[in-house]
Amino acid sequence: MTIEIIKADYSNTKHANDLVMLLNEYAKDPMGGGEELSDYTKKNLVENLKKQNNVFTILAYVDGNPAGISNCVTGFSTFNAKPLINFHDVAVIKEHRGKGLTGRMFEKVEEIAKELGCCKLTLEVLEGNRIAKSAYNKHGFSGYELDPAMGQAVFWQKKL
Repeated sequence: MTIEIIKADYSNTKHANDLVMLLNEYAKDPMGGGEELSDYTKKNLVENLKKQNNVFTILAYVDGNPAGISNCVTGFSTFNAKPLINFHDVAVIKEHRGKGLTGRMFEKVEEIAKELGCCKLTLEVLEGNRIAKSAYNKHGFSGYELDPAMGQAVFWQKKL
């Protein structure tokens, strides 16, 4: 088994197609919302990613086949006055789970984060996603809190 972890080139047709396919597989999974990506998203995602200067994608391949994806967004920590990287999406398609791909993608992103002088990596995870939480804990992630008396931070959203 050959595993390859790469930073996607949005101008590379294979990378672009694999990115959309992997993200769509994640979206269809219950942990990704359980619904296929919209036609608009499938058609416009890569072109819109090309316009972002703070987003990158890591792709995992097993024996040349697309197997995992990590979409990352570079942000900024005001408390540390340094950049950070947020894992916006992390997914491995079913037939390739259990092969250590998540950890390998995390290692690649951490390498990039160190090159950029980042102070931390962040991610969000659904409360009920025990498998992902276990994998994230294994790789050094934990709930975010400033003061234990105030509890852990909670991710909220407002759709527009």
